[in-house]
Amino acid sequence: MSKSSEDLALPGPSSSMQRMETKAKCSDSPLPEFTPLPWTLAEIRAAIPPHLFLRQTRRGMAYLIRDLAMAAVAWELATLIDPFYARQHVVERLGPFGAECARWAAWLVYWWFQGLIFTGVWVIGHECGHGAFSPNQNICDAIGYIVHTLLWTPYFSWKISHHRHHCNHASMERDEVYVPKTRSDLGIPQEGSDVEFDYDEFFSDTPIYTLYMLIRQQLFAFPAYLICNVSGQKSYPKWTNHFSPNSVLFSPAQREAVLVSNLGILTMICIVSFASKTWGTAAIIKYYGIPWLCVTHWFIMITYLHHTDPELPHYRDAQWNFQRGAAATVDRDFLGWMGRFFLHDVAHFHVIHHFFPKMPFYHGPEATEYLEAFIGEHYRRSDKPVFRALWDNYNNCQFVDDEGDIVFFRNKRGQAVRRPASCTRQ
Repeated sequence: MSKSSEDLALPGPSSSMQRMETKAKCSDSPLPEFTPLPWTLAEIRAAIPPHLFLRQTRRGMAYLIRDLAMAAVAWELATLIDPFYARQHVVERLGPFGAECARWAAWLVYWWFQGLIFTGVWVIGHECGHGAFSPNQNICDAIGYIVHTLLWTPYFSWKISHHRHHCNHASMERDEVYVPKTRSDLGIPQEGSDVEFDYDEFFSDTPIYTLYMLIRQQLFAFPAYLICNVSGQKSYPKWTNHFSPNSVLFSPAQREAVLVSNLGILTMICIVSFASKTWGTAAIIKYYGIPWLCVTHWFIMITYLHHTDPELPHYRDAQWNFQRGAAATVDRDFLGWMGRFFLHDVAHFHVIHHFFPKMPFYHGPEATEYLEAFIGEHYRRSDKPVFRALWDNYNNCQFVDDEGDIVFFRNKRGQAVRRPASCTRQ
């Protein structure tokens, strides 16, 4: 079992006295204390009934077929939008301007729901990458490769780095994505230093600029991560990406898989180029391009909010272990029934997924009940509206300290909302 930060301190009377003095200094802090998860992964797994770990190929295929059928129906209905609002009796009844407004409103409805449907298909590919879709890995890889390639994700390359993310989540030294910036990364002096620092001046972005940066993140962060390792592990060399078989992300034995992923993306380039020449670029953008942008938006929003929150800890090696990293995420009520139906509960029950990535999503709700009952306050859930949470967390999660084995995000005024139970490592 992993030891707490107090257990790791050197033994002896002098060490005990130092801890007592440090705690006395920290006792005046108004911040609530945080104690790391104490249980082993085996103890946590034993608290969850074995049948919830069973994977059913037929059930996974049923969800995939349902999603593809919904996508086809939505696409077919979208072909009726422009002809319908161009009809003479519709234009006469609504007026030219009203008919045009109604036409674009119909397209917005299509983009919203088709984007959610496409994201659900992407989630199925994500399940395949973890081996949660079927007990047969060949089936997982075949399905995952097809659906992820159709949505511009290099399946095997992303599967490899995503697996490493799960193995190292919330580790400052080894996590693959959403690694927090530190004080030194931003040039902010250490707390308590003699250097004067004006947080208000340093973080004086206007709300409009913040909104621009947030929109940029939502639309382009995933391609930027795949191409240039944006928000990834800072220790990687420059130009680390998911497309070079020689990238530090991959071992020599994984290079063929990277090339197969690249072949899929090249095939998609050819397909979309042919479709654009045949039906027109505007049509491809309307029917496929904008829903795909919605996929990147929803996927980034979901993952960002899972892993970025002022109350979630990040660990350095002395305190990190797998189960503590798994608990450093949060379940969210994401879009209510739409998030549960179209997105396969990927946002509502993400904590259990980090503990047991091979558990199928359809067992997530029941398994989460057992998980929460066992780990208690270490389970985190937020019912805050997700767009509000996105804005708040983007503003409040700016950086973490360079020192300390357990660190929490600080906001634009350098303030945190939690602190480790022992301040000896801060």
